[in-house]
Amino acid sequence: MTVGCLVGAPIVWILRERAPSVAASQITISAVIPTPPSGVRIWYPARHYPRLSLPNGRQEVVRSVLNIAKPMHFGSFVWDEKHIPRGQVWVRIDLAQQLLSVFRGGHEIGSAVIVYGSDGKPTPTGTFTILERDSDHYSRSYDAPMPYMLRLTKDGVAIHGSKVLQGWATHGCIGVPLDFARMLFSVAKKGDLVAILPA
Repeated sequence: MTVGCLVGAPIVWILRERAPSVAASQITISAVIPTPPSGVRIWYPARHYPRLSLPNGRQEVVRSVLNIAKPMHFGSFVWDEKHIPRGQVWVRIDLAQQLLSVFRGGHEIGSAVIVYGSDGKPTPTGTFTILERDSDHYSRSYDAPMPYMLRLTKDGVAIHGSKVLQGWATHGCIGVPLDFARMLFSVAKKGDLVAILPA
């Protein structure tokens, strides 16, 4: 397996066979960096940090990514923040790949397969900040628990713990596995950036 990135220019995403719906033809690659045979992290050399393009023209530097060797499935996730210093947390959600990635100080520390809004209640795209945190939130609108809720919009779109099963959808929120939601909640703060890319 290889990891592809655009060196010295915005990267579309790091090519890893881990999302349920990603097609290699959708990824742009200008340089191929071999994946180390072992280890949980791929470190980029300081002079060659790739940049991720986010909505609204924003770019973020990527210093390392998780070395996920096998495809991920609905309900699966990876979390590893060992040896990662404190830093600003931001989240990238790729609806097309049904994948959420958490970065701290430019290092990917978590990645999960997600469920998101259906055609009737689509998930909004663009850049958002976390407006509210509630570890034990209950939605009166949908009469449902939303554990480890991170609210993104005033009308209630949030990231929260959920069952993540193939074919499931939300009413516009981003559902992540419960254990992943707990870990994300522990590092995410009010005001942190969340970028949602369209399906």
